[in-house]
Amino acid sequence: MDTLVENTISHLPRIGDKAPSFKAVTTQGDITFPQDYEGKWVILFSHPADFTPVCTTEFMTFAKMESEFNALNCDLVGLSIDGLYSHIAWLRTIKEKIEFRDMKNIEVKFPLIEDITMEIAQKYGMIQPGESSTKAVRAVFFVDPKGIIRAMIYYPLSLGRNFDELKRALVAMQTADKHGIATPADWRPGEDVIVSPAGSCNTAKERLETEDMKCSDWFFCTKSLPLN
Repeated sequence: MDTLVENTISHLPRIGDKAPSFKAVTTQGDITFPQDYEGKWVILFSHPADFTPVCTTEFMTFAKMESEFNALNCDLVGLSIDGLYSHIAWLRTIKEKIEFRDMKNIEVKFPLIEDITMEIAQKYGMIQPGESSTKAVRAVFFVDPKGIIRAMIYYPLSLGRNFDELKRALVAMQTADKHGIATPADWRPGEDVIVSPAGSCNTAKERLETEDMKCSDWFFCTKSLPLN
């Protein structure tokens, strides 16, 4: 294996790991992660480079939806391996010049991390040599209020993220934590959720009477949740 490529292979954090800690300079001041966000969910995401079109559409979308994520007790933190002044110039250009779909005059207020040394990107497995050894892939990390990585999504450089799915995933994990359930494929708030296997038909019948469950078989039971 080529030495350069070997040296740039990143460790991939795993679901359930403590989020790797770091201190960083950002467009909103210095941060210590994840300690500064204790008690909150965080979506930490990387983008390949400033002044690139796909990344621009993503940052505009994140900025437009920031209040929706904040309402879910979730902060946004971005990262690329560009420098702080590049970040500032790019975000100013977005606000002053870029129009996309129904978005214009979009101001990005969440922190954008400077990572020129790629130290943070390496910690989070954002540098993947098979895609690029000089740019971060489009990684998304969901970090819970205890600083634990709960989910990860990686996209190639050419593919813009689905923001509806990012929000859906956050709400689904919060719902699972609150109610001790799981969510089925394509679950949306208000739809039935999955409860753990009953273990036997008799137990399923007992739980059905006490929890208002619907059981198709011992291993497949669903129930509704209060809308509030």
